[in-house]
Amino acid sequence: MRHAPTPLAEVSHLPRWRRPESLLFLMAFAMPVAFATWNALLNNFVIEVAGFTGVEIGWLHTIREIPGFLAIGVIALIMVIREQVLGVVSLLLLGVATAVTAFFPSLGGILTVTMLSSIGFHYFETVNQSLQLQWLSKDRAPIVIGRLMAAGSAASLIAYGVLVLTWKTFDLSYALVYVISGGFTAVVAGFALMAYPQFEAPNPQVKKIILKRRYGLYYALQFMSGARRQIFVVFAAFMMVEKFGFQVHQVTALFLINYVANMVIAPFMGKVVHRKGERFVLMLEYVGLTLVFLAYGGIYWLGWGVVIAAGLYVIDHMLFGLAFALKTYFQKIADPEDIAPTAAVAFTINHIAAVFLPALLGYLWVVSPGGVFALAAGMAMASLALAALIPRHPEKGNEWRLLPLARSATPAE
Repeated sequence: MRHAPTPLAEVSHLPRWRRPESLLFLMAFAMPVAFATWNALLNNFVIEVAGFTGVEIGWLHTIREIPGFLAIGVIALIMVIREQVLGVVSLLLLGVATAVTAFFPSLGGILTVTMLSSIGFHYFETVNQSLQLQWLSKDRAPIVIGRLMAAGSAASLIAYGVLVLTWKTFDLSYALVYVISGGFTAVVAGFALMAYPQFEAPNPQVKKIILKRRYGLYYALQFMSGARRQIFVVFAAFMMVEKFGFQVHQVTALFLINYVANMVIAPFMGKVVHRKGERFVLMLEYVGLTLVFLAYGGIYWLGWGVVIAAGLYVIDHMLFGLAFALKTYFQKIADPEDIAPTAAVAFTINHIAAVFLPALLGYLWVVSPGGVFALAAGMAMASLALAALIPRHPEKGNEWRLLPLARSATPAE
């Protein structure tokens, strides 16, 4: 028997573990176990098993980002399936695809499984962001999203900690680790699908493509974020393996440090967004990323060593964690019914550059790795200029200011 959806205003009668925030935390914990493990093993797996170079790794990440570019398809899917169900099923697909990754060690097999896991990941992320903004109040969203990031970091910390302690000690295989991590995520997704009621947000979502001029700054920031992030995701970790010869347990230890830092910093930065606003946090992120990417170039141009490279990688990862301020900026300026379709549109815009940039930069990497990071620094500077347009108190009708260096005359500023 199918039960009627539970309105958010009536969830107080449910046990705390069955409420919407608890489901968000459960999914925030489950997703990184599969994705982070896949990411930790990826560079060593494809180099050792499939003999990848920068060209092949560029193509792999281009394939991986195609579902992100097609995230706009979520709008069509939510016409026939509830967002919450779509999100959990996507999480299930991510887990299953991760579990079978090592059983397809050829180029074609890796690309196929990567495509399937990427569909699960990107569709889950699209819906998850939409549900966060629908289920959380504007006042609580920065703080809770910061805590959700910390929960994800805790999951990654556990996964990486186990890898660091057991990979070399017990001579683990790629197949075993992928099966366990992906299987865990799939089991949690199945539990979430059966154990939680369907929640009904107060504002029914528009089920068509939404493009509004007043969201223009948000679209631009999403585009630059996607282009910039690809260079970090694709080439920063690849550099640690290719240039410095990092092994699986060493790459994982680096990721471990990243997530310990994020567990501590993410809740704190949620409070900073709440108090000082999205413009301050995003500008801080982009200034830091500009300096980090230029320093990455210094590794190749000036011959800086592995300690500096590892330190930059940790700082880089921490700065990218501040990007959740972009979510809360949109929540403040959006019409409530636009959240789901705009999340899908924004994810597609975020992945426009991601589809072609990794493959193209894979060829540049072979010639000049430092040039790749110089390009990323330029993108970070462009993002900084865009972030300066965000008002101190964004809201509908006050989405951006025309004179970023002058005090706006609007009451909301």
